[in-house]
Amino acid sequence: MKVRIFETALDLDRAAAQEIADLFKQKPDAVICMASGNSPRGACEQLAILALEQGVNTDQFFFIGLDEWVGVPSELRGSCHYDFQERIFGPLNLDASRYHLFNALAADLQQECQSMDALIAAKGGIDLMIVGIGMNGHIGFNEPGSSFELKAHVRELDEITASVGQKYFDQPMELKYGITLGFGHLLNSRKVLLLANGNAKAAVVQQAVEGPVTDSFPASVMQLHEQGFIMVDAAAGVLLKP
Repeated sequence: MKVRIFETALDLDRAAAQEIADLFKQKPDAVICMASGNSPRGACEQLAILALEQGVNTDQFFFIGLDEWVGVPSELRGSCHYDFQERIFGPLNLDASRYHLFNALAADLQQECQSMDALIAAKGGIDLMIVGIGMNGHIGFNEPGSSFELKAHVRELDEITASVGQKYFDQPMELKYGITLGFGHLLNSRKVLLLANGNAKAAVVQQAVEGPVTDSFPASVMQLHEQGFIMVDAAAGVLLKP
């Protein structure tokens, strides 16, 4: 694991976008996986800009969504699917054949997990995974106590996750479970970027980087990845040791 600290959130977003653009230059048909939410949003916006500025080929890569709120329709604002449509699929003109997301309304969620695992294996694994970090240290919906060996699975959400998650929706939502890729996928990804910005994330970033590696604080799993990069702005990195 390596830590990179940027002066501003915009600098962080541009650097993360450049990582994606560089991958596409080296491997146009790369498989990338991304979380929804606020942390990767700026990087996606900058990627669309870089793609135009640098003439990056975005016509071949395959996209995998990290997670989804169980029971939330894909067309509803606040769903991960809706978020991806707005900031990835639309701006980069991705046809539905070039991405795979969890169907959180599936009658058989275990089968949905197995299908995701099989797809990732058939694609030869994930080249780049981009994630955020929750206030309880979760990544995706891998809540505290999630085994580092899990692949795709359904997880009951902690109260803080369900509460914070309300901010993405236009109306109150019942958020009890999430469906998510597990840390088995993260650790097998060829490269992982964990993005965080703002003072509110400073304490959890510090614990992820300098605390013990334990499933009680899921983001500590990043310490086990040789090509894991924790990328933060100065505000989120303010508590880290020099």
